[in-house]
Amino acid sequence: MSGVAVVRRDSNASGEGCTDAPVLRERGQREVFCGLTGIIWLHRKIQDAFFLVVGSRTCAHLIQSAAGVMIFAEPRFGTAIIEERDLAGMADANDELDRVVGQLLARRPDIRLLFLVGSCPSEVIKLDLSRAAQRLSRDHMPDVRILNYSGSGIETTFTQGEDACLASLVPELPAEEAEAPPSLLVVGTLADVVEDQFTRLFDALGVGPVRFLPSRRADALPPVGPNTRYLLAQPFLAETARLLESRGATRLPAPFPLGIEGTTAWLRAAADAWSVSAEAFDAVTEPARRRAAQALSHHRERLAGQSIFFFPDSQLEIPLARFLSRELDMTLLEVGTPYLHRQHLAEELAMLPAGTTLSEGQHVDRQLDRCRAAAPDLVVAGLGLANPLEAEGITTKWSIELVFTPIQGYEQAGDLAELFARPLNRRTRLRV
Repeated sequence: MSGVAVVRRDSNASGEGCTDAPVLRERGQREVFCGLTGIIWLHRKIQDAFFLVVGSRTCAHLIQSAAGVMIFAEPRFGTAIIEERDLAGMADANDELDRVVGQLLARRPDIRLLFLVGSCPSEVIKLDLSRAAQRLSRDHMPDVRILNYSGSGIETTFTQGEDACLASLVPELPAEEAEAPPSLLVVGTLADVVEDQFTRLFDALGVGPVRFLPSRRADALPPVGPNTRYLLAQPFLAETARLLESRGATRLPAPFPLGIEGTTAWLRAAADAWSVSAEAFDAVTEPARRRAAQALSHHRERLAGQSIFFFPDSQLEIPLARFLSRELDMTLLEVGTPYLHRQHLAEELAMLPAGTTLSEGQHVDRQLDRCRAAAPDLVVAGLGLANPLEAEGITTKWSIELVFTPIQGYEQAGDLAELFARPLNRRTRLRV
């Protein structure tokens, strides 16, 4: 690594880690946002798409509150409100939906991709949005492609909304040409600045062509086929990965690109697939690794030795725990995650400290009891739990902020560490 410090702890060379660690499976009351929340980062990424939630006023308030009030720009999402007349069967919901979509597309001729997003209310009244999307596509193609997916809290949690959205795109991806050279597909929504950074690194390594899912524009969907190799940028894309593999794509196993170690191993997985030499890899990545190491050094003193407890929320918990433990010397008390996909997280689990307590799913009362008994220095939790815990004097970090903020890659490593240092610094200032 040309002298660049990548990790602080032993790298579990014995292969133990938490690969075969027991997992406490919790089943009970959950505290989590529904998959509609994913619209907040998806609508910023796909620049000519619109997300039309078919739901209640509660759904509209959720999205509006999560996104903030957008005064200077018309957002690319909205809600087709299901009224009492729809619930009572006094109006034909499909006719109403056709009317709303027609009005929307007439008002916004820039829309090239329209997602009909299911919600709890639309599922309760059994509104078949899949058939509605097919019907509306026939009416509005080729100008507008209309797809559907479910963001209902009955079926999805928080980040699973992105998985459902990207999974709906996979059947629409063009087929790769039979004689196409190997290509790399990066799967998962990344901020544009992060995508540009990774593109430059892949170009310098000679890896490519490189494409991204989702793409920034609906008319630039990446082709997929047997010569496609893909890297997951997010750990919550199980269904999208399954569908890509059904079309012949091959996953490159790797940790996720959080921190120096995760980003290096993630990039190396692609570099190895393209037979990039170790010397060339080090030459390309060393400057960025040095900058990231310097950025992390500013926060390590504050975070080293501090204990942390993860409530299940975003499915980012295990990669984040690996980063905090190995690069910032934090102590892991419990790492909870809504779902644990062992295949996609195999490399991450192998790098966790042996003996780490892992839990999957949620039983709020039991987890709260364990958290209080552990008395952590910092708790990562959803908004519904964070504020009550703060009232008890427990310092918290909102897990939703870790999804909204660019945290992947070398240049964001210091920003990622700061997200955890900030609440501890705030607590110190308030106690003075």
